[in-house]
Amino acid sequence: MEKFYNILALVGVGLYWFLVAGVTLRVVLKRRAVSVSLAWLMIIYIIPVLGVIFYFLFGELNLGKKRAERAKQMFSPYGEWFDQLHDCQAHLPALMSPQITKIDDLCNHRMSIPALCGNDLSLQRSPNEILRSIIQDIDQAENHIRAVFYIWHNGGLVDAVSSALIQAAKRGVTVRILLDSAGSHRFFKSHWIKMMEQEGIDITQALEVSPWRIFLRRLDLRQHRKIIVIDDKVAYTGSMNMVDPAFFKQNAGVGQWVDVMVRITGPTVNVIAAIHAWDWEVETGDRIMPSFPECIIPSQEKALPIQVVPSGPGMPENLIQQVLTLAINQATKSVCITTPYFVPSDELLEEFKMTAQRGVIVEIIIPKNNDSLMVQWASRSYYDELLNAGIKIYEFDGGLLHTKSVVVDGLYCLVGTVNIDMRSLWLNFELTLAVDNEDFTAEMVELLDSYKALSTVVKKEKWKKRSMRYRFLERVFYLFSPLL
Repeated sequence: MEKFYNILALVGVGLYWFLVAGVTLRVVLKRRAVSVSLAWLMIIYIIPVLGVIFYFLFGELNLGKKRAERAKQMFSPYGEWFDQLHDCQAHLPALMSPQITKIDDLCNHRMSIPALCGNDLSLQRSPNEILRSIIQDIDQAENHIRAVFYIWHNGGLVDAVSSALIQAAKRGVTVRILLDSAGSHRFFKSHWIKMMEQEGIDITQALEVSPWRIFLRRLDLRQHRKIIVIDDKVAYTGSMNMVDPAFFKQNAGVGQWVDVMVRITGPTVNVIAAIHAWDWEVETGDRIMPSFPECIIPSQEKALPIQVVPSGPGMPENLIQQVLTLAINQATKSVCITTPYFVPSDELLEEFKMTAQRGVIVEIIIPKNNDSLMVQWASRSYYDELLNAGIKIYEFDGGLLHTKSVVVDGLYCLVGTVNIDMRSLWLNFELTLAVDNEDFTAEMVELLDSYKALSTVVKKEKWKKRSMRYRFLERVFYLFSPLL
C-alpha cells in the first residue's frame, strides 16, 4: 500500500511539473512585454498549483468563443460603415492641426475611423451638473437611448436618471443599457432592474460573471466604457460611471470620486453610437447600427475635429497606447496627465522619461489615496525613475481623482475612460477622444490647474528619505505591476 502511495505521489509530482513546463512554454511563446511574461512566470513558480490556475483564469486575452466569433465577423461590416465617413463633408483633414492629423492617419489605417469636424463640446466637471444635464437630455428623447457603463450604482441623482429612463420608455422611447456584470453587480440585485424591465427597458449584462464560465473566458476582462447617446444627436463620455459620488463608496477612506464628462453634439455622436452598437452586438448578437451623421459644418471657425479612439478585444490591438505615445511624442512644450491608476507599460514609461529629458515639461497628477492599495504602492514604485527624469508628480488631496486626461502643449487633449495601466491599455473595452480645439483644451488646462491647487508636489529630496518598509512594499507590488 505504501508503495502504491509513493508511486501515486511521484505520478502527481510528474504531472504537475509537466503542466508547469507546458504553461511556461505557453507564456514564453506568447509575444508580449517581457515584464508581463516574467511576472506570470514568477507567480507560476512561487505559488504552486494556484499559480497555474491563475494563469488559465487571467493570463491570456480570452473573450470567449461566441463573442470572439462575433467580433471577427463584425469587423468587416463595421469597417464599411466607418469607411463611409471619409466621404462625409465633416472629414476635413485640411482643418486639422498636424498633431491630430497623425492620430487621424493612425486610426484611419487601423480601424477606418476618421476624425470628424462640426462638433460642439461641453466640459462638465461636477456630478450634479453631469447628472442633471443627462436627465434633461433624457427628458427630451424622442426615439432611442443607448448606454454602456462599467458601474451603475443606486442612490442620489442616479435614481433620478433611472426614473427619467422609465418615463422615456413609457412614452415609447427605445432604451438599451449595457452594464458590466462585475462593476454593476449591486445594481443587478436592486429593485430598479425589475422596475425598468417592466417598462420595456432592455438591460443586458456585459461579460457576465459566472462560476460556470471561469475557464471559458478571462474573468477580469471588463466593459469599462462610459457612454450614453440620445437619439443619435447628443452623446456623453468621459471618466464618470453612472454614480452619484455622495452615495458611492463612502467608507473607502479616499473621499468622493472626482470626474469629468464631455457632452457632444455633431457627427461624432454617431461614431460613439456605433461603438455602443459594436458592444451591444458582441454581447447579444443583435445588430442595431446608428443613423449616419448629417455632417453639416456650420463654419470653418466651428471645425472642432474629434477623433474617436476605441479599444478592446476584437478591435485593433494596442491602438490607444499607440495614440497616447503619438500624442506625447509630438509635444514641444508641455504634457499634463491625470489618471487614478498609474501603472504604465515599459514603452509608455520610457516615452514619459524621454519627453521630459528633451526639455518638455511633463506633469502627472494622481490621487494621494487610492481605492486599490496594490495600485497605490505599484504607482509609487515608479516615482524614482520619473523624478530622476525631471517629471513633476502631484498627489491630489481632494478625493479620488478619477479623471483620465492628457493635455499636450495646451493645444489639444485626450479625454475618456482610459487609465495609464496595463488593464486599460491592453485588456478592457475603453474609449478616448482626441480633441483638436484650443478653446476646449484651455478649459481642460484650467481644470488641471485646479487639480494641482489641491495637490501636494512630490519633492525628490523628501522622497529619497522614505522608510525601508515603504521601499520594500513598492518593490513587491512593482513585480506584479504588469498584471494590475
